[in-house]
Formats: sequence, structure tokens, C-alpha cells
Amino acid sequence: MEPSKFYKLNDLLKDYIPSNHSKQVNLDTITDTLFEGKHKIENVLDLGCGGGDSVDYFRKKSKVIKWAGLDIEVSPEVDARKRTDCEFITYDGINIPFADNHFDIIYTRQAFEHVRYPLELLKEVHRVLKPGGYFLGSTSQLEPYHAFSLWNYTPYGFSLIIDEAGLSIEEIRPGIDSLTLIIRRGLGRPRFFARWWEKESPLNKIISIFGKLAGKNHFWINSMKLIFCGQFCFIVRK
Repeated sequence: MEPSKFYKLNDLLKDYIPSNHSKQVNLDTITDTLFEGKHKIENVLDLGCGGGDSVDYFRKKSKVIKWAGLDIEVSPEVDARKRTDCEFITYDGINIPFADNHFDIIYTRQAFEHVRYPLELLKEVHRVLKPGGYFLGSTSQLEPYHAFSLWNYTPYGFSLIIDEAGLSIEEIRPGIDSLTLIIRRGLGRPRFFARWWEKESPLNKIISIFGKLAGKNHFWINSMKLIFCGQFCFIVRK
């Protein structure tokens, strides 16, 4: 094997990049798969909950779920929060104020690029998840600065700190592409671009078409989309 092959993303993440389909995903489509699998889900933490809107998603899925939203005291999203119909908790950005083995799911939408001490927080995620529990989320790879963002993660780099925290990755999938996010920011974030979180974004669509014409499989297409993604989604388990 030639030396350069070792450094290809699809080799480094070969156990985590799925081959069953290569559609662009978002965090809700990832979370849907757990409910389709009929996992027992009672306690859910939204880590970096912002306005708390994910509670609506989980309430639609089940009436027995106890949802809690956790965030730092001050952020643009927290400052804009309006709702008062659910439980919101403030923390210091590291120490999650719940007992060990408490949550079935920890859900985090585009929060980890804002976390000052990601490894320390991931160790806390490990602590408060039940054995067999899921950590589901999305974060940034190639996304312009926004709302005090600190980091952009490569999928490979993120996999290393997940492993160091004692957690296990099950899947990493591509979200919206980086070029679309860059153009969106350059144009002042027009509402028109919101559609690309729900449907295949332009660069991802080009990669899919090229891959199919070239006879590539879903694993290859997912790998290419991850290389150029603006955001990616993950399924992690304790």
C-alpha cells in the first residue's frame, strides 16, 4: 500500500462512514432512526439547547420523554430565547449537573464548535449517558465564523476526541456542504438558503451526480461529501 493511502479520509474513517445510502442528512433525520428502531427513550438532554426548539421534535415523537435543555448563561441564542414551557438549566460549559448514567439520549445541534473545552465536556457526556445510550449531534467542519464559534472540526479530528472521551462512534454522515455555507454568509444569510438543510445542497448534489456517473458506491460518495462538508452529523454510543 502506497504511503499516501493511509491519510485518505475514507481509510481513516472506514468503520464509521456508512454505505447504505449517501443522502445528505440533518440531525433530525439521524435521530429519527433511533425512534424507528424502537429504542427505549425516556430522558433526553439537549446540550447547547439555545432557544430550546428541539423539545417540539421530541414531544411529537413521544409523550413520555422528559426533556431538559442545557446551555451556558450568555450566548446570542440563549439571549433570544422566548419559550417558558420546558426545563432550562444553566451550566459552566464543562460540568453537566446531572447524576451518572442518567440520559438515554444527549442531543446537540451545532453546539460543539462553540465549546471552549470539548474533550472535558465529552467526558461529562460519557458520565451522564446511560450504558448503551446515544450521543447524537451535528457540528461544523468548513463553516464561516458565527455566534462566538471557536473551532471547526474535521470528521477525523472529532473521531479522535470522541474516542479519547471513552465513547464509540457508530456513524458520521455529511450535512450541508461548505460552499453553500460560505456563499450564504457572503450574501448576508438570506432565508432562501434555509432549504439546503432539508434537501441536498448544491455541491453535495454535484458530488452525487458525479459519483453515480463514475460508478462509485455510497461509501465513496459519503467520503467525498465529508471532505467538502460545512457540517456533519454523528451517532455516538456509550
